[in-house]
Amino acid sequence: MKHKIDWPSFIASIAIIFGVCIPLVLFPESGSDLLVGMYAQLTSHFGFLYLSAGLAVIILLTWLALGPYGKVRLASDDEQPEFSTLSWTAMLFCAGVGAGLMFWAPIEWGYYYGAPPFGAEPYSVDAAEWASTYGIFHWGPTAWAFYCLPTIAIAYPYYVKKISFLRLSTSCHYFFGGEQETRSERLIDWLFMIGLLGGAGTSLGFSTPMIAACVARVTGLEADFTMELAVVTVSVIMFAISVWLGLKKGIKRLSDFNMWLAFLLLGFVLVAGPTVFLLKTSVNSLGLMVQNFVRMNSWTDAFTTSGFVEDWTIFYWAWWIAYAPFVGLFVTRISRGRSIRQVIFGMIGYGTLGAAFFYMIFGNFGLSLELSGTVAVTQMIAEQGGPAAIVAILDQLPLAAAVIVVYAVIALVFSATTYDSASYILASVATRRLPVGQDPDRWHRVFWAFALAVLPLTLMFIDEFKAVQTTALKVVQSATLIVSLPLIVVGVLMSVSLVKQLKEDHG
Repeated sequence: MKHKIDWPSFIASIAIIFGVCIPLVLFPESGSDLLVGMYAQLTSHFGFLYLSAGLAVIILLTWLALGPYGKVRLASDDEQPEFSTLSWTAMLFCAGVGAGLMFWAPIEWGYYYGAPPFGAEPYSVDAAEWASTYGIFHWGPTAWAFYCLPTIAIAYPYYVKKISFLRLSTSCHYFFGGEQETRSERLIDWLFMIGLLGGAGTSLGFSTPMIAACVARVTGLEADFTMELAVVTVSVIMFAISVWLGLKKGIKRLSDFNMWLAFLLLGFVLVAGPTVFLLKTSVNSLGLMVQNFVRMNSWTDAFTTSGFVEDWTIFYWAWWIAYAPFVGLFVTRISRGRSIRQVIFGMIGYGTLGAAFFYMIFGNFGLSLELSGTVAVTQMIAEQGGPAAIVAILDQLPLAAAVIVVYAVIALVFSATTYDSASYILASVATRRLPVGQDPDRWHRVFWAFALAVLPLTLMFIDEFKAVQTTALKVVQSATLIVSLPLIVVGVLMSVSLVKQLKEDHG
C-alpha cells in the first residue's frame, strides 16, 4: 500500500540537513569553534535543566509504573504483544544504544580516572572506583527513562486513542483537540527531526573512526578519512538493505543476531580476561551507583570548576534527550499489546542491565590493563585518541585479530540497527497517515537511510580539518547539546498531555 508523503516535513528535514552541513563543510574551523563556544554558554546557563529533567522523568515513570495506570494496555481491546519479549528487548536495545556503546564502554573510565568527580584525587583508588561506576550510571536508569517517557506518551494516543500519525506530536495530542497537522504539531515534529539528525550524527561520528581503526589493525591499511568514508558507505548499504526488508524480516533479525553475537563476545572476554577482577569491580561499581544514585543525578558541581558535570553528565543527558523521540517512536511501533508497566520496567530494566554488562566487562578489562601497567590506556587516549586505545585493549586478548573483527562487526551491526530504525521513523514522520500495523513505503525508508549519513560525514570532515585546539569530542558534544535543548520543553508538554489523558479516560 502506498502512503501519501507529508511534503512539508520531508522538505524541511532535507533543508535542515543541508542548512547545517554546508556551512560546516565550507568553514570547518570557524564552524567547530562556534559549536564549542555555544556548548560552553549553554552548559553554564542551562545545564541544571538537564539534571532536573533527569530527576523529574524518573519520578514520573515510577509513579506511572507503580500506580493504577500501570495496568493500562497500549492496545485496543485485548491485543497480545506483537513480538516476543526477547525480540522486543533486542530491538529496543539495539535502537537505543547503537555503536556509541561499543566506543565508550572500553575507554570511558579513562577520562574519569584522570579527572574524577566529587574532588577525588586523580589516579587514586577513589578515582578508579568512580571511573568504573560512572559509565554504568550514564548509560543506566536515567538514560532509559528519557527514552521511555516519549514511548508511553506516543503509544497511548496512537494505540488507545487511535491517532493515525506516528509522530512526536502525537504525544501532545491532548493539547490539539483532535486536530491534526497544525503549525504547533509541525514545529514539534521538526524539532524532533533536528534532534534525531544531531543524535544520529553523534553516534555514527563516534563509532566510525573506531570501526576504521579495527579494520586498519587487521588489514594493515591506514585509518584515515578515506577508510572512515568506506565504513560509512558499508554501514549505509547494510541498513538500507535492512530497512528495505522491513521491520520483521530486516530490523528484527539483525537485532536478534547482534544481541547473541555481542553477549557471546562479552562471555569470551569475561572468561579469557581477569575474571575475578572483573566480577569484583562490577559488584563494587553497582553498589557504589545504587548508594549514590540520587547524588549523581543531582550533582551540579556548584562549588568547584572541575567541568566534570558539563563535559559528561550534561552531555549524556543531552544525547539521550536528542535521541529519545526517535527511540520512543520506534519502541512505540514494536510495543503494541504491552501494558504501561511492562514497557517502563522492560525498557529501564533490560536497557540498564544490557548496557551495564558492556561497561562491567569491556570497561573494567581496560581498567585492569591500566592498573597492571600492561597498557597505558589513559596515555593512549590523550595522545592517539579513543579508537587507537580500544584496539590496544582488544589486542591483549587471546585470538586478538579474531576478537577485533567480531568487535568491528558488532559495532557495524549496532550502527545498522540504529540507523535503519531511525530511517523507518523518519519515513513514518514524513508520511501523512500511517494506520496501526502498516509501514512507510520502501523507497521512503531507504531514502532516509542515505540522508542520515550526511551529518556524521560532516562531523568527521570537521575532525579532519579542525583547529588544533578544538577536539572532535567537543564538536560532537556541542552539536548534540544544541539540538536537544528545545526538546526539554516538548518533554514537559508530552508529560502533561499523557497524565491528563490517563486521568480523563481512567479516573
